[in-house]
Amino acid sequence: MGIKSDTWIRQMALKKGMIEPFVDEQIRSCEGQKVISYGLSSYGYDLRVAGEFKIFTNLNNSLIDPKNFQDNAFVHVEGSYCIVPPNSFALARSVEYFRIPRDVMTICLGKSTYARCGIIVNVTPFEPEWEGFVTLEISNTTPLPAKIYANEGLAQVLFYQAQDVCEVSYADRGGKYMKQTRITLPIA
Repeated sequence: MGIKSDTWIRQMALKKGMIEPFVDEQIRSCEGQKVISYGLSSYGYDLRVAGEFKIFTNLNNSLIDPKNFQDNAFVHVEGSYCIVPPNSFALARSVEYFRIPRDVMTICLGKSTYARCGIIVNVTPFEPEWEGFVTLEISNTTPLPAKIYANEGLAQVLFYQAQDVCEVSYADRGGKYMKQTRITLPIA
């Protein structure tokens, strides 16, 4: 299994629709304003976070249960940024829609700009033949509120191509997070 380069990512995005919309270069400014970079990089793709967030609140809950997670555990916010409370987290989704080939697995890691501010992005791997908008978990590990900018870079996706095609893909298993179109809460 080997990591794929910008040439392979570009080809798969443009010819196979692996990433839509696809930004064919690393964007660092927009209309003269600095942005947290996004788009194609040397060995990955920096995805953007959409302007839709679910910010965790403990007002209505006393227990987090992944088998019975309630939507009222979040406050829904839309806008050009999101403020994540201290020692809390928010869920968001990617701007990009991904279609992962059957012989590919990805790892998604938070961008260093946010990590250096104590903001950790957690995303599980995109499995072979998974597709959809990515649900992103953004943790604020600091004792201060943290600002997340919509439509800017949040995490980098690294693509690994296997030597052999898997016997059973995420699509074959009927994965429960297949083709998600919005921020998706835990499904037991």
